[in-house]
Amino acid sequence: MRLHVGCAQWTHPAWPQPPRDKLASYASWVNAVEGNTTFYGIPSRSSVENWAAQTPSDFRFVMKLPQTITHERRLSSIATEFYAFAAAVEPLGPRNHAMWVQLPASFAPGDLPMLEAFLRGAPREHRYAVEVRHRAFFDDPRIAQELESILSRTGAEWVPFDTDTLFGRPATSLAERDAWMKKPRVARRTVALTGFPIVRYIGRDSVDETVEGWAYLVELVHTWLTEGRSPTIFLHTPDNAEALNLARFFYDSVRARLPELAPLPEPVPVEPPTLF
Repeated sequence: MRLHVGCAQWTHPAWPQPPRDKLASYASWVNAVEGNTTFYGIPSRSSVENWAAQTPSDFRFVMKLPQTITHERRLSSIATEFYAFAAAVEPLGPRNHAMWVQLPASFAPGDLPMLEAFLRGAPREHRYAVEVRHRAFFDDPRIAQELESILSRTGAEWVPFDTDTLFGRPATSLAERDAWMKKPRVARRTVALTGFPIVRYIGRDSVDETVEGWAYLVELVHTWLTEGRSPTIFLHTPDNAEALNLARFFYDSVRARLPELAPLPEPVPVEPPTLF
């Protein structure tokens, strides 16, 4: 029975972290991370080897495919780029939990044949998780079913980004306003297609509102775990200052319902900075 939780990044000015080995420090708090930086380019192999060295073998990276593949080429004629990316992240070994195919909002139902062709041709040694943002996939049940069928046939998961709490009332801070402009406003999804569901959840500046908004997700994760699934949940807030603490609190909230779930390790203490 395995639950993984994490954040959108492994370093933040508000988090207690040492000057070096920030990923190792982060990995003592939680056991997963979104690989958002890879969207902007393929990392060097030496960087990835360093990531692997700082994390235990059961840590999960959900690595976002580079924008060249998903946004510029739109999954077409991308074999060279994909294999270069796969080779770069190979040192992660089992930590490479899923290749994250985040598609632009312009990727519409008419583009589904490209997605199916990509997933059918993609190497089977990797797991794939697809995030769509076009409203039709959420507003039209027929189109949603078409996408689910493609994902199910190819063994891929649908990654929902739950923004209900964020958009539950008007923004009240600069960080919330920025998130309102950038995050997708789509319907909440609660269906897992595989044994490894992934959910991205964003709350608000208020910790209480964030926690209140994820009550359904605690119940959902409890159900998935009892079904034998192994979910990964990523906790966001508009500025992510409290995201690390919230990820641990979410894990503990699930564990309160399911005591047989092993606890997260105690975070490695961070020594205060010194002058010498």
